[in-house]
Amino acid sequence: MPKLPEWIADAPCSQADPELFFPEAHESRANVALAKRVCAACPVRQECLEWALDRGEKFGIYGGLTATQRRKVLRQRAKEAA
Repeated sequence: MPKLPEWIADAPCSQADPELFFPEAHESRANVALAKRVCAACPVRQECLEWALDRGEKFGIYGGLTATQRRKVLRQRAKEAA
């Protein structure tokens, strides 16, 4: 099992049900919104997002963004770097 980053101890999600951050495709937008609300107040939100982007996480909500939103961020960064 990969070692988790140290900042995870400061993340509110570390005390929440992990399934909240990995909603199934058929689950409601309300479930996604709830996970994003937890992320919105997180003191390590940016670290979490960068960690997910660096690792290429394909599922779940990290740093307040869904996988689709993270792909958009990566495309935008690639476009800006070109």
